Amino acid sequence: MFRNKQYSVGAERGMSLTGLIGGLAVLGVAGVFGMKLVPAYLEYSTIKAAIVKAKEAGGTVREMQTAFDRNAGVNDVEAIRGRDLIITRDNGEPDISFAYEKRVPLAGNVSLLIDFAGTTDPSGVVAERNLAAQ
Repeated sequence: MFRNKQYSVGAERGMSLTGLIGGLAVLGVAGVFGMKLVPAYLEYSTIKAAIVKAKEAGGTVREMQTAFDRNAGVNDVEAIRGRDLIITRDNGEPDISFAYEKRVPLAGNVSLLIDFAGTTDPSGVVAERNLAAQ
């Protein structure tokens, strides 16, 4: 009827309070990073989609910039505007590129700087703005 259970010394299993607090601290830091960085990457993906739509709209450089601004206004993009786009024409086909930096404040005077760049060029090469020509 009665079973004798034998326990060996040091065979206890489970998580200590210190381990639990440490694990929760790591999860908290990861959560804060996620909450701060996810909006920046969502905005980046929205910009990439907007340049594809602007390229599909076609027309002159100004018309593509206006199409981008319309789409960016609807999707609440604040990082760049249509005038910041680099629009090149190779073989009559327009390609739109962009590059920008996003500074994400983490805590106090600590922030994270992320470089974003994208293009509609099939080769994936982001065009550089020629500052001497402006």
